[in-house]
Amino acid sequence: MKGDAYTVVGAGAIGGTLAHSLAAAGHPVTVIDTDADHVAAIRADGLTILRGEERESVRLDAATPEDYQGPPLRRVLLSVKAQATQAAMRWIAPRLAPDGYVVSVQNGFNEELIGQHVGTERTIAAFVNIFADVVKSGVVRDGGPGAFIIGEPGGAPVSERVRDLVADLQAWGPAQASDNVEGYLWAKAAFGAMLSATALADAPMAELIDRHRAAMYALAAEVYAAADTAGIRLEPFDAYDAPAFRPGDPVARDAACDRLTAWLRTQPKDRSGIWRDLAVRHRPVEVTTHYEPVIERSRRAELDTPVLSAVLEGLRELERDPSGMSEARLDALDALAKSQGEHTTAGEHSAAGSPVDAMAIPAKMIDVPAETDDKALGDLPIGPALTKVQAIAVRNWLDAHRDAMADDLAAYTSLESSSDDKECLAACLDWLRGWLDASLGAPESEELLPRDGAGDVLIRRYAGTRPSANTPVLLVAHYDTVWSTGTLRDWPYRREDDRISGPGVFDMKAGLVQAMWALRALRELDLPVPACTLLLNGDEETGSQASTEVIVAEARASRAALVFEASADGAVKTTRKGVGLFSLTVRGEEAHAGLDPTRGASAVNEMARQVLALEGIADPEAGTTVNVGVLRGGTRSNVTAGEAVAHLDVRVATAAERDRVDAALAALVPVDPRTTLKLDGGWNRPVFERTEGVGRLFAIARDCAAPLGLDLRETAVGGASDGNFILATGTPVLDGLGAVGGGAHARSEHVTLSGMVERSALAAGVLAAFAGA
Repeated sequence: MKGDAYTVVGAGAIGGTLAHSLAAAGHPVTVIDTDADHVAAIRADGLTILRGEERESVRLDAATPEDYQGPPLRRVLLSVKAQATQAAMRWIAPRLAPDGYVVSVQNGFNEELIGQHVGTERTIAAFVNIFADVVKSGVVRDGGPGAFIIGEPGGAPVSERVRDLVADLQAWGPAQASDNVEGYLWAKAAFGAMLSATALADAPMAELIDRHRAAMYALAAEVYAAADTAGIRLEPFDAYDAPAFRPGDPVARDAACDRLTAWLRTQPKDRSGIWRDLAVRHRPVEVTTHYEPVIERSRRAELDTPVLSAVLEGLRELERDPSGMSEARLDALDALAKSQGEHTTAGEHSAAGSPVDAMAIPAKMIDVPAETDDKALGDLPIGPALTKVQAIAVRNWLDAHRDAMADDLAAYTSLESSSDDKECLAACLDWLRGWLDASLGAPESEELLPRDGAGDVLIRRYAGTRPSANTPVLLVAHYDTVWSTGTLRDWPYRREDDRISGPGVFDMKAGLVQAMWALRALRELDLPVPACTLLLNGDEETGSQASTEVIVAEARASRAALVFEASADGAVKTTRKGVGLFSLTVRGEEAHAGLDPTRGASAVNEMARQVLALEGIADPEAGTTVNVGVLRGGTRSNVTAGEAVAHLDVRVATAAERDRVDAALAALVPVDPRTTLKLDGGWNRPVFERTEGVGRLFAIARDCAAPLGLDLRETAVGGASDGNFILATGTPVLDGLGAVGGGAHARSEHVTLSGMVERSALAAGVLAAFAGA
């Protein structure tokens, strides 16, 4: 090792990124984190940084605060959440060397609190704007370059220790020294207020800032007014031009917002860490803490902060129930901002009432439950657009091209696309792009969104014809399959008369072929086609964890969604269960099973009892199943098991059952008090309950099927799809519009070619109905 030693307290997104960079440059680094699993992973495998497809791990020391036995601390980078600063400083202060210092590598204004514990002379101020995320224990995803400014507190001249620190942190990137760190912190407080507001909805930051400029400008103005009372000189950073966001020059401000949103669209991380804390980690956010100084300074100066206060109140509500995320919250912020004018100056008071009153939104607007999809009912067709003669003409045209349809499916199936084979997925998607170009021509636009560890997401936008509305219909398919690479060697594509078999033909390669041919038939016969967004997902079979955010964003921008998952014996799917994926860990106490059998506390024995308790949570009559699919525990037969782990698959048919299961899982307690339980995981897909919008789409599809001689049925199924995510946004979904056949995930998987022709004709009729709406 070379260079100065550092202690990083809080090895999350920011701390982990900096610790990795310093260690990689040869500095001795110790990370301190309260997450024992994170520490254990770092000790075992090193601290790993993901940059795109690249992984880089470094070895460094790691400990929890309780376990640390090292020397006094000299150079401390403090990167815990703002609300944890007090507790962290109580641990750091007695261990800090007399010539040591603490750098606040955090969000918010924490230097004063740090100084109260160790003195201003041992405090260094910093401004950091690093986009990163902890993806799992021991692993941090680097979100790209950002800004890092370091200086003495209170605007004192840059010191030698600051210069030394900046030199070391060049290992991370372009760290800089400044005598105006406060100017950066206050500028970031304004930018951070905007990012905080975007966490009120589930959509990309750039899009929400762009669409809700009134609220964003008001937030900046409120923070700036507080900064002005202290004579702060605001500093620009990254793509945020802080001075340009001041009220007074609308043209300059709009231009600055254009630049900011354009930059945000280039970032690999499209949601804020605040959103992730709420929606993914289900934990309190720090912004409600680190905006307290802004609110307090404004109060002392008799400045109103109605929009900022409304944002903080909304975040507190979402901490209790993140399902309440909705863009309607930002619509309300826009209205509140407009009612306030440009900004409120010192001594002026708003007559709009309290922030909570001003932000009040009817519950129906802020929830995104599966019980309502009223947002899009007015955009749905009222019936078929094709006449009986036209519908039959479409089917006949497709029937004349049945061999070409089969050839397309044969070529598609010959490209293996296992969910866990990134290389094969990429090759398959590349073929699909060429095939779509050859079949439909170039799209109006295309977005290829890289995904770490999963198949990329392809979005293609096609223009409509005739009276087609601008808002598109979303066509959804996935190109990954459950079949491992190499399956084709002993189970190739095979066509025998009307029956076609092969890995993935039913789930769901035939569905995409049918969707393409439906669009092609309408075009070839000069029939109406709606504006369409085609979304191809590469990780549906593994839970769509890398693609959910994209799916949800596209759903919100669409009138309705047609999901080309396979049918259920010909029926479309109007109800799907919600899926929960959980793991239960039991920790006991190891002992020699023969020499000291009474001293140990068996985790396996405890798990056996817990499995019976889990079985009791199921309610078949309500459609709730609990399956312990994987169970492992212990190390040797002569050792009392110290740990056992069970992986559960939970399926529920209603939101009420989901809530009941949540409560039952939370109520689990060990039978043997010497053991402990830890429950991880959560709901992978929300419940898909039949709504008015889903019913309307089924009625349209049934009417479109009638001229084809099809008696279309609907059904409820236990499996989930990307349609679950879409319906939860309030966008109506018609699911199961894909192949007729059977054998999903089995060697009996097959489709019928006649069914492909019929379902493609049906899809064409539904699409034409949207074009005529």
